[in-house]
Amino acid sequence: MIPARQLKIGMVILYNKDLYRVGSVLHLTPGNLRAMVQAKLYNLKNGNYYDMRFRADESLEMVMLDRKTMEYLYNTGDAYTFMDTTTYEQIDIPVGVLGEAVNYLLPNTQLKVEFYNSMAVGIELPITVDLEIVETDPPMKGATASGSPKAAKLETGIVVKVPQFLQIGDVVRIDTRDNSFVERAKK
Repeated sequence: MIPARQLKIGMVILYNKDLYRVGSVLHLTPGNLRAMVQAKLYNLKNGNYYDMRFRADESLEMVMLDRKTMEYLYNTGDAYTFMDTTTYEQIDIPVGVLGEAVNYLLPNTQLKVEFYNSMAVGIELPITVDLEIVETDPPMKGATASGSPKAAKLETGIVVKVPQFLQIGDVVRIDTRDNSFVERAKK
């Protein structure tokens, strides 16, 4: 059990007999009222988001997850298939469970899949991923690297802001926590 004030983004909690992943947390102390925590929770069972408010000292049950290294193979539109690298067993994880993480998945990528009572509840992404630019505007003449970023579509379909000098075919390093450009990566 943890107090609500210790909630962090990405945690999984058990609340009202359902599993929720914490999407955002805001600690509020309004004037002379008691402190509270406003959290956006993602229900891992039905795939809906809920805005919840807790007292700062309210106890919540944090769930301990098992993590297993698996390799992402392919997607079928509504599910993503992962293979256990030791037993070669395959599992399908629905798109709703993965959420925004699907924007960073490339086939044959190894990552940790999180399980609760043998049910897959999410994946643990690396902090950065390297993706190739597949669509972007040509560089603007005279633009500085930091002055005016441009939109670039990456191989997974996600769109990020990158410096002007980058072109189609360049590989860029993206921070998965905030979807931001970090640096140009080597091919």
